[in-house]
Amino acid sequence: MKLARLPDGSPEIFFTLQGEGRHTGLPSVFIRASLCNLHCRWCDTDYTWNWDDTSHAHDKDADPSYRKYRREDQILDLSAAAIVEAVSAYPCRHYVFTGGEPLLQEKAWVTLMTALLETAPSSTFEIESNGTLLPGAAFLDRIDQINLSPKLANSGVARELRYKPAVLEALAATGKADFKFVIGDVTDLTEVLYLLKDVTIPPSHIFLMPKAISVAELEANQTFVAALAQEHGFRYSDRLHLRLFGAKRGV
Repeated sequence: MKLARLPDGSPEIFFTLQGEGRHTGLPSVFIRASLCNLHCRWCDTDYTWNWDDTSHAHDKDADPSYRKYRREDQILDLSAAAIVEAVSAYPCRHYVFTGGEPLLQEKAWVTLMTALLETAPSSTFEIESNGTLLPGAAFLDRIDQINLSPKLANSGVARELRYKPAVLEALAATGKADFKFVIGDVTDLTEVLYLLKDVTIPPSHIFLMPKAISVAELEANQTFVAALAQEHGFRYSDRLHLRLFGAKRGV
């Protein structure tokens, strides 16, 4: 499996608190996959996809010190057995698969979940995905929670790449999926409301989260976004990890 690599060369596997969505505050072991099929301009894990031989734009381009990443510096290949060994050091059996876009490596996750369940049958799993890829039955049978973050126009990604209503509808029908939307202004909410004309999602499974890559930006937008969630009967998602640890890797 291709995992993101921390600056010290180790895989990005870490024990923390879930910072977003339904399980905010839940102790969890995160496993971050490398690679993504999208290229959101505000992405805070751009080291999983913004390679030096691509032309994708990013908000950080305005910073003269910002550089795109070399694949070989950012990707670490690990077997399922090696990952099982790595996570055994933590006193937690709730796992969050994140990225990048982890479903690009769907079969590897199935293998890993099977191995983790053999080691600890009480293990539980959630995944964070952009909602463009529909996993098969073997994956859906094992996963407990699906956290989808369909990208809006504010991502800078072409609509035909980021918006797959049939995939979203199928995942909503599993009953395991929550839908998190990054909101920067009222235009973003309008886009969400149009999406809900295409895709049937219960309001209790919809989370609005402020667009933010810093605590200052989060606090500037939180009241506005919380009010939109309250007005429309949706749920509000904070970014707890950003408040606790700041914008850095491995937390």
